[in-house]
Amino acid sequence: MRSDCPLNYGLEIFGDKWTLLIIRDLMFFGKRYYSEFLESAEGISTNILADRLNTLEQQKIITKKKSKLHKQKVIYSLTQKGIDLLPVIVAIGLWSDEYADNLNPHRDIVIGEAKRNYTQGIKSVKLRLQKMHLE
Repeated sequence: MRSDCPLNYGLEIFGDKWTLLIIRDLMFFGKRYYSEFLESAEGISTNILADRLNTLEQQKIITKKKSKLHKQKVIYSLTQKGIDLLPVIVAIGLWSDEYADNLNPHRDIVIGEAKRNYTQGIKSVKLRLQKMHLE
C-alpha cells in the first residue's frame, strides 16, 4: 500500500474499471466462468482478465474452484468480502444513472431494487448473492 488512507486501500484493490466490471458481472449478470467474462460488452483482454481475477482471489474478494458441471473449467464465486462491495457498485450505478446520458436500458438490473428502496434493495440482493456464491 502506498499510504494508510482507507480510500487508497480500496482503490489499490478495485480502483480500475476492469476489476469493478468483473465484480459487476459476478453480482448481476451471473457470470462465473473465464470465457463468460471475456464475452462482456466492454471487451476485456485475456491478460488483463487473468491479472484482475488473480488479484481479486489474492485479496479474498473471489474464490475459484473446479466446476462440478464442467470438470475442465474453473468457476469463480464472490466471498462475503466481495458481496460486501455491493453498496459500492450500486452507489456508482446510482450516481451514473443520475448524471450520464445514453445509458443502457438494462441498467435497472444493477440499480433497480436499490433505486426503489435502497435499504431493502441492498438487503435483497445481498441475500441472493449469498445463496448463489456462498452455499
